[in-house]
Amino acid sequence: MAGKAEVKCAIVVSDQLPTDLAANAAAVLSLTLGHRVEGLVGQDVEDADEVVHPGVIHVPVPILKATQEQVDTIVQAAAADEGVFFVSFSSLAQGCKTYEEYVEKMSTTPTTELNSVGVGLHGPRKAINKLVGALPLFR
Repeated sequence: MAGKAEVKCAIVVSDQLPTDLAANAAAVLSLTLGHRVEGLVGQDVEDADEVVHPGVIHVPVPILKATQEQVDTIVQAAAADEGVFFVSFSSLAQGCKTYEEYVEKMSTTPTTELNSVGVGLHGPRKAINKLVGALPLFR
Protein backbone atom coordinates (compact mmCIF):
# COMPACT_ATOMS: atom_id res chain seq x y z
CA MET A 1 0.00 0.00 0.00
CA ALA A 2 1.11 3.56 -0.60
CA GLY A 3 2.73 5.60 2.17
CA LYS A 4 0.50 7.60 4.49
CA ALA A 5 1.19 10.89 2.66
CA GLU A 6 0.10 9.27 -0.60
CA VAL A 7 -3.33 8.13 0.64
CA LYS A 8 -6.43 10.08 1.41
CA CYS A 9 -9.75 9.56 3.14
CA ALA A 10 -12.93 11.51 2.66
CA ILE A 11 -16.55 11.24 3.65
CA VAL A 12 -19.25 12.72 1.46
CA VAL A 13 -22.82 13.23 2.64
CA SER A 14 -25.85 14.38 0.73
CA ASP A 15 -26.73 18.03 1.10
CA GLN A 16 -30.36 16.92 1.31
CA LEU A 17 -29.83 15.35 4.74
CA PRO A 18 -30.69 17.34 7.85
CA THR A 19 -27.69 17.90 10.14
CA ASP A 20 -28.55 15.06 12.54
CA LEU A 21 -28.84 12.46 9.77
CA ALA A 22 -25.72 13.81 8.02
CA ALA A 23 -23.78 13.43 11.29
CA ASN A 24 -25.15 9.91 11.70
CA ALA A 25 -24.14 8.97 8.16
CA ALA A 26 -20.62 10.38 8.67
CA ALA A 27 -20.26 8.46 11.95
CA VAL A 28 -21.35 5.16 10.40
CA LEU A 29 -19.05 5.62 7.43
CA SER A 30 -16.10 6.59 9.66
CA LEU A 31 -16.55 3.52 11.85
CA THR A 32 -16.60 1.25 8.83
CA LEU A 33 -13.51 2.88 7.32
CA GLY A 34 -11.61 2.51 10.60
CA HIS A 35 -12.64 -1.11 10.90
CA ARG A 36 -12.06 -2.20 7.31
CA VAL A 37 -8.92 -0.30 6.23
CA GLU A 38 -5.98 -2.04 7.83
CA GLY A 39 -3.50 0.30 9.51
CA LEU A 40 -5.71 3.37 9.20
CA VAL A 41 -6.00 3.72 12.96
CA GLY A 42 -2.70 4.23 14.77
CA GLN A 43 -1.34 2.46 17.79
CA ASP A 44 -2.51 3.28 21.30
CA VAL A 45 -0.59 6.12 22.93
CA GLU A 46 0.27 6.93 26.51
CA ASP A 47 0.10 10.42 27.98
CA ALA A 48 2.45 11.93 30.58
CA ASP A 49 0.33 10.43 33.38
CA GLU A 50 0.70 6.96 31.81
CA VAL A 51 -2.97 6.86 30.83
CA VAL A 52 -3.40 4.82 27.64
CA HIS A 53 -5.49 6.40 24.88
CA PRO A 54 -6.71 4.35 21.89
CA GLY A 55 -5.06 5.21 18.60
CA VAL A 56 -6.69 7.61 16.17
CA ILE A 57 -6.65 7.82 12.40
CA HIS A 58 -3.35 8.74 10.68
CA VAL A 59 -4.80 10.98 7.98
CA PRO A 60 -7.34 13.81 7.98
CA VAL A 61 -10.93 12.84 7.17
CA PRO A 62 -12.80 15.80 5.69
CA ILE A 63 -16.59 15.63 5.75
CA LEU A 64 -17.80 17.00 2.43
CA LYS A 65 -21.23 17.68 1.00
CA ALA A 66 -22.63 16.94 -2.41
CA THR A 67 -25.93 16.69 -4.18
CA GLN A 68 -27.71 13.35 -4.14
CA GLU A 69 -26.77 12.82 -7.78
CA GLN A 70 -23.10 13.57 -7.03
CA VAL A 71 -23.07 11.06 -4.16
CA ASP A 72 -24.48 8.36 -6.45
CA THR A 73 -21.93 9.23 -9.15
CA ILE A 74 -19.06 9.07 -6.64
CA VAL A 75 -20.24 5.65 -5.40
CA GLN A 76 -20.40 4.32 -8.97
CA ALA A 77 -16.96 5.74 -9.85
CA ALA A 78 -15.40 4.38 -6.65
CA ALA A 79 -16.91 0.95 -7.31
CA ALA A 80 -15.26 0.96 -10.75
CA ASP A 81 -11.80 1.83 -9.34
CA GLU A 82 -10.10 -1.23 -7.82
CA GLY A 83 -7.59 1.00 -6.02
CA VAL A 84 -10.27 2.81 -4.00
CA PHE A 85 -11.95 1.35 -0.94
CA PHE A 86 -15.43 2.73 -0.48
CA VAL A 87 -18.39 2.18 1.74
CA SER A 88 -21.74 3.63 0.78
CA PHE A 89 -24.59 4.39 3.14
CA SER A 90 -28.11 4.38 1.76
CA SER A 91 -31.37 5.93 2.81
CA LEU A 92 -32.56 2.33 3.14
CA ALA A 93 -29.91 1.68 5.82
CA GLN A 94 -30.63 4.95 7.56
CA GLY A 95 -34.31 4.04 7.82
CA CYS A 96 -33.81 0.64 9.45
CA LYS A 97 -34.13 0.13 13.20
CA THR A 98 -32.07 -3.09 13.37
CA TYR A 99 -29.31 -4.70 11.36
CA GLU A 100 -31.57 -7.67 10.70
CA GLU A 101 -34.14 -5.34 9.11
CA TYR A 102 -31.35 -3.83 6.99
CA VAL A 103 -30.18 -7.25 5.80
CA GLU A 104 -33.73 -8.28 4.92
CA LYS A 105 -34.53 -5.08 3.00
CA MET A 106 -31.19 -5.10 1.17
CA SER A 107 -31.83 -8.63 -0.10
CA THR A 108 -34.91 -7.42 -1.98
CA THR A 109 -33.66 -4.01 -3.17
CA PRO A 110 -31.81 -3.60 -6.48
CA THR A 111 -28.57 -1.62 -6.38
CA THR A 112 -30.06 1.11 -8.55
CA GLU A 113 -32.73 1.76 -5.91
CA LEU A 114 -30.43 2.09 -2.87
CA ASN A 115 -30.25 5.90 -2.98
CA SER A 116 -26.83 6.51 -1.42
CA VAL A 117 -26.89 9.38 1.07
CA GLY A 118 -23.21 9.13 1.92
CA VAL A 119 -19.95 7.49 0.96
CA GLY A 120 -16.65 6.94 2.76
CA LEU A 121 -13.52 6.74 0.63
CA HIS A 122 -9.91 5.63 1.11
CA GLY A 123 -7.27 5.28 -1.55
CA PRO A 124 -4.52 6.96 -3.49
CA ARG A 125 -4.61 10.73 -3.01
CA LYS A 126 -4.89 11.37 -6.75
CA ALA A 127 -7.87 9.01 -7.15
CA ILE A 128 -9.73 10.43 -4.14
CA ASN A 129 -9.05 14.00 -5.26
CA LYS A 130 -10.47 13.13 -8.68
CA LEU A 131 -13.68 11.93 -7.00
CA VAL A 132 -14.16 14.70 -4.42
CA GLY A 133 -11.66 17.48 -5.11
CA ALA A 134 -14.22 20.15 -6.02
CA LEU A 135 -16.69 19.44 -3.19
CA PRO A 136 -17.16 21.88 -0.31
CA LEU A 137 -16.83 21.00 3.36
CA PHE A 138 -20.03 20.10 5.17
CA ARG A 139 -20.83 23.04 7.47
